[in-house]
Amino acid sequence: FYQRKFNILFCTSIIESGLDVPTANTIIINRADQFGLAQLHQLRGRVGRSHHKAFALLLTPPKQSMTEDARKRLSVIESMEQLGAGFVLATHDLEIRGAGELLGEKQTGQIQQIGFSLYMDMLNQAVESIRLGKSLDIEKTMALGPEVNMNLPALLPEEYLPDIQMRLVLYKRIASAKDKPALNALKVELIDRFGLLPEATHTLFMQTEIRLKAEKIGIKKLEVYQHGITLEFSKNSQISPEAIVLMIQDQQGYKLDTKQRLHLNLELISSEERFQGAKKLLGDLERNSSMMQSRNLASD
Repeated sequence: FYQRKFNILFCTSIIESGLDVPTANTIIINRADQFGLAQLHQLRGRVGRSHHKAFALLLTPPKQSMTEDARKRLSVIESMEQLGAGFVLATHDLEIRGAGELLGEKQTGQIQQIGFSLYMDMLNQAVESIRLGKSLDIEKTMALGPEVNMNLPALLPEEYLPDIQMRLVLYKRIASAKDKPALNALKVELIDRFGLLPEATHTLFMQTEIRLKAEKIGIKKLEVYQHGITLEFSKNSQISPEAIVLMIQDQQGYKLDTKQRLHLNLELISSEERFQGAKKLLGDLERNSSMMQSRNLASD
């Protein structure tokens, strides 16, 4: 069949395991209602593996003789025709078959209210707190981290990485990076797999690095504009008020508004200038705060 000595291959579902015949343009699946959703997706993928237009014919008994789940599976496989449908099909398959008690209400409560990803993040934080013998801080667990906006395009462009599922995975990995070495490792991986980083992706990494630094010292929000920087402190900020006063007194361009937000007036045109400006501001805050703590300890 592969060498085109025969035009028809009569077989079982064994071909779903990866048979690759580029010239095959039609597949007929008998009793499609008895196959799983993943099986149907894999079988359908055996044809149309080149420039040839392909057809997948699913033979089924009358609808009234099929189970409700079988009708759902056929409806889903019929509607999923675009590229990258595998993830969507897996989601539908989970909905049809159910996820068991692991994701059921008895185990996880109202998981649908927060989503599986956030639930897993919260579960990991809770387990880590127990291992370290610490009490779980619910507010910290639910916190989304500081909001950092450099007012520049910060993304993985479609022309750099066309696969939308891959982009979503990498966005998650970048956002979940714990420190600068982890970010640098991701940079190296992206350059190795997809080529040099576009300007917008480089900005995304810089913005994430600033967010990590801001989170470390307790910054709630940081915005970088063309003419300066504005930041807002969180309730658990490690920056002492004395350190902020010291900065305002010793350096020009700093001021504190009525909403307790710190402003720095500075011309920041390019993305590199904005990155360095934000980095310097956070570094000055951390350094002055450490200086004030040392003075207080010395006086005590």
